[in-house]
Order: sequence, then structure tokens, then C-alpha cells
Amino acid sequence: MAEAQNIPVGSTTAGQIAVAAESTVATRMSAPPSFDVADFPVPHGREEEWRFTPLERLRGLHDGTAVATGDGLKVAVEAPEGVTVELVGRDDPRLGRAGTPVDRVAAQAYSAFEQAGVVTVPKDTVLTEPIRIAVHGQGGVSYGHQVIELGAFAEAVVVIDHTGDVVTAANVEYVLGDGAKLTVVSVQDWDDKAVHVAQHNALIGRDASFKSVVVTFGGDVVRLHPRVSYAGTGGEAELYGLYFTDAGQHQEHRLLVDHNTPHCKSNVAYKGALQGEQAHAVWIGDVLIEAKAEGTDTYEMNRNLVLTDGARVDSVPNLEIETGEIVGAGHASATGRFDDEQLFYLMARGIPQYEARRLVVRGFFAELVQQIGVADIEERLLAKIEEELEASVA
Repeated sequence: MAEAQNIPVGSTTAGQIAVAAESTVATRMSAPPSFDVADFPVPHGREEEWRFTPLERLRGLHDGTAVATGDGLKVAVEAPEGVTVELVGRDDPRLGRAGTPVDRVAAQAYSAFEQAGVVTVPKDTVLTEPIRIAVHGQGGVSYGHQVIELGAFAEAVVVIDHTGDVVTAANVEYVLGDGAKLTVVSVQDWDDKAVHVAQHNALIGRDASFKSVVVTFGGDVVRLHPRVSYAGTGGEAELYGLYFTDAGQHQEHRLLVDHNTPHCKSNVAYKGALQGEQAHAVWIGDVLIEAKAEGTDTYEMNRNLVLTDGARVDSVPNLEIETGEIVGAGHASATGRFDDEQLFYLMARGIPQYEARRLVVRGFFAELVQQIGVADIEERLLAKIEEELEASVA
């Protein structure tokens, strides 16, 4: 198992591969999953799953002192014809099927929400326009729950756009029927003081395909926990992420892919850029291949580009394998500054230094930007990168 590290600029690290029937990945070292917040002790920052998180900046989400104000978030859903959009009560049987809270904040969110949003795409429905969910913070504290369900052989793209100012914790569920195809783009473009903690659970049906693209820019503290499991053989998961961490921001992405079913695939690729004093990015990538998951094919990668002094990256890939009957498994992590040779090459051809830096950063993110597949979001993302780079030289 890879020991978490504070990776200095210019270094490269990769986690160890553990092959042991009873070893555990970091995310399974805490209390068992539960919907009851009382089953989780209040974290103190010494726990493996919390040691990178600035608990004092969570504004009470972790210890029960953050009380919902009732008007913290405004949620608006735009959906093509044929899609069902509902608000349901806590007793709706569709809630909680994709996964159970694995930490106190997720359990607090599940215990505190009043109504959940459920978006359903019927079986065999192929959408040509995305479903758009706009989540806007209006101050205060809010807890939420969102379910997105695709019937068998349905296909959809969902864009979840977070803006405004709020302290919020939420659970998001993606349930894919057999043969379904879902792409989700989650954009965190919060105001500077916002706090956002969320657990994302995806349950992938037989021969279904799930693509997640997480884009994080804004907020004071953002801590996201995407998790994937499989409900049938032949499932595929692609988890992509882009983040640009600015001065004083804490952005944390903790992933778990649980290969609990034979003959499934996963690919994880997250990239981040950091600039400014006390910019802190954390990426934890856990992949578990259970003993029964023969024929698994998986790979995970995290790369970080440090643009200025004073920024810090903690990047920890973990891979646990409980069976030798797999197609492939690997992981990698790298953190460094600009490639001086690239900059020299561009500047030697008359390109000013600022423009050369801009081209290098755009090139760094280009592969993942193309995975979004929604033109206006891609354009907005590139514009946001330009805005961040301009701020660094202002």
C-alpha cells in the first residue's frame, strides 16, 4: 500500500501494489459504511481519511454544528422530453441503492436532507441534448441528495453546475441499468468562500458504461468522494478530473473503484494545476480488485503541474489486488513544474513567456477537456483556465 506523501515539486511517486487476501485500502480502514451519522465518530484530523482535510474550514459539516438554514441552495433542472424529474421524500425506495455513506459528513448529509431530487431516463431512451442541473448557493448551510437513474440501454449526458456561495454536503447517486451509457460532468465553480463536501456513488449495470468528468475551480474547500461499483459483468467506468487550485484553496478528490464483479473495466485520469501561496490539492485514488473480480482491467493516473512556489500537492494512488486472474492493473502519479525545454522551445521561436506558459497549460489539460463532450462547458473551462493564468501574472 502506498504511504501518503507530500510530494515536492519536480518529484514523481507511484504507490505500491499489494496482493493480499485480507489487506485493506485506506478508505476501508474507518468505520463501516452507514446511513446513521451516529455510527461515525467526529473526526479530529488524525484519521487516514481526514488527515489532509482542514477540518476547521469545513464550517461544522464534520461535527454536527452546521445547521441547515432551509434556503441555502436553489436547484433548477432542464431536461429533454421524456425525462422524469421529481422531488421525493426520504422514504422513497430509490434512495440509497448506489452506495452507503462512508464518512460522517456523507452520513450527516443523508440524515439531514428534506427532499431528494430524482431524474429518471426511461429504458431504451437515447437523449440528444444534455440534462442540466444548476445548483446555486444562496448563502447559509444546505444538505442535499440527488439520484440520476438510467433504464436499460438508455443513453444520456448530465451536466451538474455548482455556483454561488454556500456551505453544503450532499450525496449523489448514479444508477445505470444494463447496457446503459451515462456521461456526467460535475462543475465546481463556486464563489471564493463556499464549502462543498460530497460523496458520489455510481452503480454500473451489466455491459453499461459510465463516464464521470469532475471539474473543480472555485470554493474555499471542496472535498469530493467519487465511488464506483458494478452490478453486472462487462461494466466500464471512466473517471476523469480537472482542477485548478489557486492561492489558499483546498481541493480534495478521493476516489474508490471497487471491482466487485468479474470482467469489468475502469480507467482513472485526473490532472491539476496549482498556483499561489497555500494552494493545496489532494488526490487519493483507491482501486480494489476483489477475489471474485477475475478478468478485471484497470488503470489510474494523477498528474499535477505546479505553476508557482508555495503550492502543495498530496497524491496517493493505491491498488489492492485479491486475485491473480486479471487482464491488467496499474497506476501512476507525477508532480512537477513547467518543462523548461518546452518553454525554451516556444520562446526560441518568438513566443512571449506568458503566451508560452499558456500554451503549455492548455496542452496539459487538452486531453481531458476533450472528454467533456459538451461544447459550451468546454469553452467555459478553457476561458476559466485563461482567467486563472492571467491572474497569476497580474
